[in-house]
Amino acid sequence: MNDLYEIIASRRDTRHFTTDKVPNEVLEKAIEAGHQAPSVGLTDATRYYIIESDTIKKKIKELFLAYHEKAANTTDDEAQKESYLKLKLEAIEEAPIGMVIGYDRSVLDSFTIGTVGSNEAIKFSAVCATQNIWLALTEQGYSMGWVSILNYYDFKTILNIPEHIEPLGYFCIGKPATDYGNQPMLQQLDWKEKKAVANVIKLEEMQEVTKTTFSVEKEKANRNEALAQKLQHKIDHKTKPEGALGLLEKLALQIGLVFKTETPEIKNPHIVVFAADHGIANHGVSAYPQEVTRQMITNFLEGGAAINVFCKQNDIALEIVDAGVNYDFPTNTNLINKKVAKGTQSFLQTAAMSYTEMELCLKNGAAIVNEMHQKGSNCIGFGEMGIGNTSTASVLLSVLTPFTIEECIGRGTGVTNEKLENKLKILSQAIQNYKGTENLDDLLAYFGGFEILQMAGGMLQAYQNNMLILIDGFISSVAFLIAYKKNPAIKTNAIFCHCSEEKAHKTLLDYLEVEPILHLRMRLGEGSGCAVAFPIIQSAIGFLNEMASFESAGVSSK
Repeated sequence: MNDLYEIIASRRDTRHFTTDKVPNEVLEKAIEAGHQAPSVGLTDATRYYIIESDTIKKKIKELFLAYHEKAANTTDDEAQKESYLKLKLEAIEEAPIGMVIGYDRSVLDSFTIGTVGSNEAIKFSAVCATQNIWLALTEQGYSMGWVSILNYYDFKTILNIPEHIEPLGYFCIGKPATDYGNQPMLQQLDWKEKKAVANVIKLEEMQEVTKTTFSVEKEKANRNEALAQKLQHKIDHKTKPEGALGLLEKLALQIGLVFKTETPEIKNPHIVVFAADHGIANHGVSAYPQEVTRQMITNFLEGGAAINVFCKQNDIALEIVDAGVNYDFPTNTNLINKKVAKGTQSFLQTAAMSYTEMELCLKNGAAIVNEMHQKGSNCIGFGEMGIGNTSTASVLLSVLTPFTIEECIGRGTGVTNEKLENKLKILSQAIQNYKGTENLDDLLAYFGGFEILQMAGGMLQAYQNNMLILIDGFISSVAFLIAYKKNPAIKTNAIFCHCSEEKAHKTLLDYLEVEPILHLRMRLGEGSGCAVAFPIIQSAIGFLNEMASFESAGVSSK
């Protein structure tokens, strides 16, 4: 088989192999073909791991079976599930050779040509190498099958693959037992027809990129002193000693002033979880791989996360926002799509985002809050999800306040001492590398995160809408810091629901001169602190509206 197009047309994603061994020279020639593939910036970031051990194959097969069952449960209906389960989607134990093809994201620790637009270019290079290997095997009379139905975290752990290597999947290699009727296997089995021709669109028109602007007018909070006096009188004359309900009394006064009434009521409360990925995560600053961001979003959507439980418990509507996750969710997924890009760039070397992207984040956050306000909500809590966002928040806190980066970093998702030292080193270097001005927007564009800025934009809009703003943990509080820098009056509407275990959170709360409701040693994020504190907030409203006064109860006040 010598004709290139004949080789391309006959390449198959193979699931059925003979027992023939794969000669070393065949495998070596295929890997050399992979090595000759395009490599962004000539990074040579693609990595190959060969597996022949039956024990290892068996373990990987177990991983597949677990996720295979999970995939079956996500099919559209029972008929499709039955058809899916009949498909043979792997040959992990049958194929003589197993190969893991991955890419080394540590190459992003230094400047890499071709990655400024998207650091996914190193992944794309590995995909090109994979296709070359596939074609080289086909030309020699062999084939390969791609297995991607795996828990990648467990997959890497079992194989002891370094944290900075990201696998594309497991590839079964051997002599094909069939050509599936010279067509894709899924087509032969009537699962789906491959289109006869490629989908090609000729572009002849364009439109100009318009700069998105998000303006904020700084204003002083105009406290309604007459209402404040009425509320305080009402609070003080409840059947209790003055101040006996402690922080609840302060909350009742604040909520009454926000809603501009002596009888406040929370209507249609929402918690919004903003999710995005961060380029800085490529440098090993987190205890978890980046893919956990999209896995947790799936968990949110399936109702399995802590925030789902707490929102359901307290009758709070929950919304999930894709602000910039490095993953393409199906278009029918029940989330709000405000994706700016597939994660920020690494601010170790360059700006995390452009000014246009920064402005778009603020605008997107405002639009989300406006929509909820228009549906009758007057109370919104802000949560987040994003591997690496504690690092981003720590740097933002440092550059926006007098605190050093040493004072601003913590263990985040639970990094080890070694990783904490590396985190400090990386983040210190990033701040040292910054050559821009101290202008707020310059700093936000360089060091910001998509979800953090969307939260900030949402908070600013919530203030304009006279909504109660519930702030969760450290990262949400940094988003509030940004909003506060843009409009200090926003503090009148904000309730800080808890002080987290992240050490810099207390530092930030003290800087803002605010008092959190709870100290539960939480460090989860997701808006969980907002949901847990919500009954206490309702208690503040409850006593204000329903508790008897000395006069109404006929009780002497002295």
